[in-house]
Amino acid sequence: MASRRAAGRIVRGLGYTSAAATVGGGVLYLSYRPRDIPGSEAAAVPPPTYGEGGIFRPPSFPNVKTRAEQIADLKRSSGTVSGAVEKAKSGITGLLKGDANDVQERNQGGKDDPYDLLVIGGGATGTGIALDAATRGLRVAMVDRDDFASGTSSKSTKLVHGGVRYLEKAVFELDYNQYKLVKEALRERRYFLDTAPHLSSWLPIMIPVDKWWKAPYFWAGTKAYDFLAGSENIESSYFLTKSKALDAFPMLKKSGLVGALVYYDGAHNDSRMNVSLAMTAALYGATIVNHVEITGLEKDADGRLIGARAKDRVTEKNGKTAEEFSIRAKGIINATGPFTDAIRKMDDQSVQEIVAPSSGVHVILPGYYSPSNMGLIDPSTSDGRVIFFLPWQGNTIAGTTDAPTKVTQNPIAGEEEINWILSEIQNYLQPEISVRRGDVLAAWSGIRPLVRDPKKAKPEGLVRNHLITTSPSGLITCAGGKWTTYRQMAEEAVDAAIKEFKLQPGPLASPPRVSGTESIDDSATLDGTCQTHQVRLVGAHGFSKTLFINLIQHYGLETEVAKHLTSAYGDRAWTVAALSAPTEQRFPIRGKRISALYPFVDGEVRYAVRHEYAQTAVDVIARRTRLAFLNAQAALEALPMVIDLMAEELHWDARRKDREWEDAVSFLGSMGLPKGKLSLTRKDVESGRVGRYEDEEYKLYARHDKPAETLESDSQFAAGQNPVQHADAPSNK
Repeated sequence: MASRRAAGRIVRGLGYTSAAATVGGGVLYLSYRPRDIPGSEAAAVPPPTYGEGGIFRPPSFPNVKTRAEQIADLKRSSGTVSGAVEKAKSGITGLLKGDANDVQERNQGGKDDPYDLLVIGGGATGTGIALDAATRGLRVAMVDRDDFASGTSSKSTKLVHGGVRYLEKAVFELDYNQYKLVKEALRERRYFLDTAPHLSSWLPIMIPVDKWWKAPYFWAGTKAYDFLAGSENIESSYFLTKSKALDAFPMLKKSGLVGALVYYDGAHNDSRMNVSLAMTAALYGATIVNHVEITGLEKDADGRLIGARAKDRVTEKNGKTAEEFSIRAKGIINATGPFTDAIRKMDDQSVQEIVAPSSGVHVILPGYYSPSNMGLIDPSTSDGRVIFFLPWQGNTIAGTTDAPTKVTQNPIAGEEEINWILSEIQNYLQPEISVRRGDVLAAWSGIRPLVRDPKKAKPEGLVRNHLITTSPSGLITCAGGKWTTYRQMAEEAVDAAIKEFKLQPGPLASPPRVSGTESIDDSATLDGTCQTHQVRLVGAHGFSKTLFINLIQHYGLETEVAKHLTSAYGDRAWTVAALSAPTEQRFPIRGKRISALYPFVDGEVRYAVRHEYAQTAVDVIARRTRLAFLNAQAALEALPMVIDLMAEELHWDARRKDREWEDAVSFLGSMGLPKGKLSLTRKDVESGRVGRYEDEEYKLYARHDKPAETLESDSQFAAGQNPVQHADAPSNK
């Protein structure tokens, strides 16, 4: 009897041990199983090689219509056919052979046909709506009074994330809406990385732990974040001991640190993503035009919207009078972010305002402030706000603040907000690292368009995600949300438009070959339903993490430049490299930098004008390249070259070049350029005066010892004396 009981205990013990081993093994497998990481796979379209006879043939990509042709299409929607239209028609640059027929025939309609949809606003939401509608076979136009991503969409924290802090609120406040927001964003995060792997990537983010009891709390939170992502998750979160945390992030303050949790989110190049959405929509047949301002809305006798009046602001920049013209459409979608209420009041002056604008300030610091492959989040700042500290484009981005603000075109980051961010950074960096105001290379303020549901009372009407509402006249407004969920917002807006305006989506039998080849399809079956979760953007098809090597071998680019081009343009880097001028040097063979400090080259300016509708110098320095966001002074120094290259492409006269200088310098004032630099002329900059600082500002914007001064340790030789070439130099003895 006793032996039976002993045997039973042994069997039960073995059973428990086996169960524990099985569960543990399952957890280990789920944590460390091989992952399908977006961007790590081979390119869908392999890079070109040398053909017969040793001839190298670069890829041949489809072209979008020119901006003049797109404006002609806008005018044609109201039945306005002029010589300009006929001229534009005669100069149409076709898509690939066989690409244009179905898309253009379906999406353009007849000469006098109105658009199915007119989208106002060229940010992430507006361009996302245009792409969604075009890929459903609808005839769509999208206009913006400034440039793509000229507002909030270029001034984000550069994260593609579900929102760890929203998950915390969902749990502690038992808020189901917060939970839904996180779940939706985590799903969209994966779509984001799949459709634009060149512009987005996974980024590990560290949460420092300063008390042992916080470790299980943060561990549970990050594991819940992983769990919610489900099959869309990639890397699992993990714990780092103090030594491992300092090894991964050497700048961290050692005192009080007991370890760190690391979780994964995405990072991206926001304005380039925005431009890619616009250009992809244009390839699918949408009419996409920047710098076109809506001046009024048009209604029929029953008070229903039938179109809008518009004018081309580029004409005004050229010193001419811009004539208004009509754009006819069956439905209009307002996707203007912080400016949502301005369009709503065009429709109805008495309408209640729904936007509650909030200012988010970010600063850019040198890259040495953070590791190149690890971000950091401080979940408990001095006033309870969350601050991110992330590597971005070779520098470090820190932010953000969250404070009520007024809606303006180019808000300026205040000194109070900048200093708050710097003081918070100092709190978790080693004390020997001095966080100086002079290290701020750029600073900007983005307006987050929080919205209130007009159907609810003000105190509880603030919407945390996004809002889609329709006015009595038929104006659909899509507002709020965040970058990560732009695609979901666009899908819901187009669904609402189809229902409201009784539109008829349909399949695209012969979609454009965005990849530039007939050998593969573009991984999407466009059957009239929303397929944007699998529509890959311009540049994605031929991208791989080794593409830069092919560019170096074929065009003789610098390694840093080649890596930058492939991450910013994907497979279109081939075209950018081809548009880069020879350097007349042994190496690099092509690619003249527009700034010695950053890998942006002349070919990008030409590509921006010819293939991405860049119309102003600010379009190039701020949104086609990111120079203004990385270093405001470097952008000022690059302006003469950028303006001259654009003048060659767009045939600007001296007056237009002068205006571009004034507008660009004014814009750089909103990017953190010191006030003392705003009065500099082009001649001043070209003569090197941009590097000189007045006494009252050098402590803010330069190294703390004046550039004209030398430390005792700097040199043992007199000024102007060459320590190598003179007769007494050690090398000559």
